[in-house]
Amino acid sequence: MAVTTTSTGLLGRPLWFELMTKDLKAAEQFYSAVVGWTVTPFRGGAEPYDMWTRSGGASVGGVMALPNGMNVPPHWVMYIGVPHLEEGIAHVEKLGGSAMSPIIKVPDVGRMRIMHDPQGAMFAIFEPAPSTGSANSPETPPELGEASWRELQTNDAAAAMAFYADLFGWREAQAMDMGPAGKYHIFARQWDLGGIMNKPPQMADLPPHWGLYFRVVDVASAAERVKANGGQVLNGPTEVPGGDLIVNCLDPQGASFSLHQKKS
Repeated sequence: MAVTTTSTGLLGRPLWFELMTKDLKAAEQFYSAVVGWTVTPFRGGAEPYDMWTRSGGASVGGVMALPNGMNVPPHWVMYIGVPHLEEGIAHVEKLGGSAMSPIIKVPDVGRMRIMHDPQGAMFAIFEPAPSTGSANSPETPPELGEASWRELQTNDAAAAMAFYADLFGWREAQAMDMGPAGKYHIFARQWDLGGIMNKPPQMADLPPHWGLYFRVVDVASAAERVKANGGQVLNGPTEVPGGDLIVNCLDPQGASFSLHQKKS
């Protein structure tokens, strides 16, 4: 049975983001200083796991240490909602993607699985437990401290846009011509969620990957906090079409992330 899609339901809704890192406490100190998150321990897992909490008390993401034997660099993962996990897995595989992890079950939270899209970019699908309220809570534009943009850099942007549109029901809101770099495909639900683009030549050796942008009040001062706390600023602050400002960064342990300031 095919997964049904709606513009406002659970399917395709960004629900969570997670940092997998080498030094849990150092990462928490860095991002708390840069983004302004506080840290709330999660008591329901087998391994130490903490939650990023934005102002207002809402938990928006998590952080955990890379498991022993997982020989990958620190990285961020986005979790996208599906109403039925097995159907979501089957849909990914039907479209040419594959599973990267076993099914992960967290009591009273839900079930999830890390997947690869057909070009190799990693993402997670997440069927939340009914008790979490994720399926029925109001979907609102991203607030300060939340993931406000998701950006896929890949080998074939048009094919990737078609994959995620079929899988999650994301609609292509706009395709911006970037000249030799091709088109920047902006995808949306009730509002724009992110973009998909071809990797630039200088990133030819890197695998396709998703990057996350976190909303802050002011990217210029946040960029200074990145540097003051041992991170690196790779690009920006830069104004993007529409007047928003962004900056692309690395944290001290090598995980890439970006910051986003809404046009005032």
